[in-house]
Amino acid sequence: MKELRSCVPDLEEELGRPGPALVAEAADWPGDVVVLGAGGKTGAGIASMARRALDGAGREDVQVLAVSRWTDPRGRAGLEKLGVRTLAVDLSDPAAVDALPDAAVVIHLVGAKFGIASAPEQAWMTNTVLPAFVARRYRSARVVALSTGNVYGLTAAVTGGSRETDEPRPVGDYAVTCRGREQVFTHAARTEGTPVALIRLNYAVEPRYGVLADLARTLLAGQPVDLGAGAVNVVWQRYANEVVLRSVGHAAAPEPFVLNLTGPETAGVRALATRLAELLHVVPQFTGEEPTTGLLADATLCHTLFGYPDRTLGQLIELQARWITEGGELWDKPTKFERRDGRF
Repeated sequence: MKELRSCVPDLEEELGRPGPALVAEAADWPGDVVVLGAGGKTGAGIASMARRALDGAGREDVQVLAVSRWTDPRGRAGLEKLGVRTLAVDLSDPAAVDALPDAAVVIHLVGAKFGIASAPEQAWMTNTVLPAFVARRYRSARVVALSTGNVYGLTAAVTGGSRETDEPRPVGDYAVTCRGREQVFTHAARTEGTPVALIRLNYAVEPRYGVLADLARTLLAGQPVDLGAGAVNVVWQRYANEVVLRSVGHAAAPEPFVLNLTGPETAGVRALATRLAELLHVVPQFTGEEPTTGLLADATLCHTLFGYPDRTLGQLIELQARWITEGGELWDKPTKFERRDGRF
């Protein structure tokens, strides 16, 4: 496992590094790959990993196209440098979606979460209506659509979390509209025969963003850690990127392939904060009561198919503490993982 320095280029190189299994599978991808929403938190890593996997497989004939509004020109330039073709497109415009290039593989990362408590119509448009445009345009492609563990209800930690076969019980506009996205792509699988994979992720972490970064900043600010979430699942972002791409080969119709994507541990928020506090040399403070339930997922199927994450929870905690101590870049994008009412 590569030791990461607290610098963005090293981190981004690692987040886009494909493993040998992905390189082998990319050799059999049926054609060009479109990554929709590539300007978001996970998009650059997935697009660059797809390109590097194809290059490693000798498939320079296959294009990777990264589609976004591209409010971050640096991220766009970085992908272009790797050989990823970028397109600036407003995906809420159905005519713009119809004009997108053909592709054999579609990675759908588009979603709206934060701020939708005050503008729920945005969630409905982005998470449910927009996927219908994509499903119509790419009915013949293999589609991997990123979803969320929020579509499940709260479960007791002792159960190990929700399984893929459990009935979804979404709460709040974010979770309900994400379930809507799943249903739109399920409709495409059943009516058009579109091979679909639905990836229910929670919570991917890397040192600039995620549950561990949120906790570290709270601790360093001398603020109390909210115990309202009780426990969480977290998973290394590089592993999450690779699982999304390896799911291309599992996309299915008429019933989509559904996968929980997270780490193997059910991690108590108090325990995470206490360990981070030790590494950051601060005294933790806490507020709230620890509930017996949480938003938790059982990722046994994921680990059976794709192996365990290549960084353990302990290693992720140490990486986070080192990154923030050494002044590594942080994103101002709190996860709000402690919310239990579905309002983001």
